[in-house]
Amino acid sequence: MPLEQVVTEPDPYAPFLLSQAIKANGFVFVSGQAAIGDNGEIVGEGNFDRQAEQAFRNLDRALKAAGSGLDKVVKTTIFLRSMADSGKLVELRRQWFSAPYPAESMIEVSSLYSPKALIEIEAIALDGSR
Repeated sequence: MPLEQVVTEPDPYAPFLLSQAIKANGFVFVSGQAAIGDNGEIVGEGNFDRQAEQAFRNLDRALKAAGSGLDKVVKTTIFLRSMADSGKLVELRRQWFSAPYPAESMIEVSSLYSPKALIEIEAIALDGSR
């Protein structure tokens, strides 16, 4: 089965030669979604809550562009600049996902693609055919 690139508009990842997501064999593999606004800039500099909200919005947009959705996410990996913010993710999961909640790995990292970025979310989901 061929790989299919998923593109969103606007696509802030295009200059970096990255795909927002790739569809393959009934799955959608979503690149790490950070708090990038439509203008390509970080939303909510220094504000974890605003960045997390934007990252989840971007994840939702990438999944919809792939014909999938948050209800089809089977696995997320969340990269945090500080585990001190990890407790806030329970409420975010409640807001953006529903049971059964996706499997998840959460990892604290020393930096992300930008020193302003506080969170990045990547996901694996079923595509709309399953």
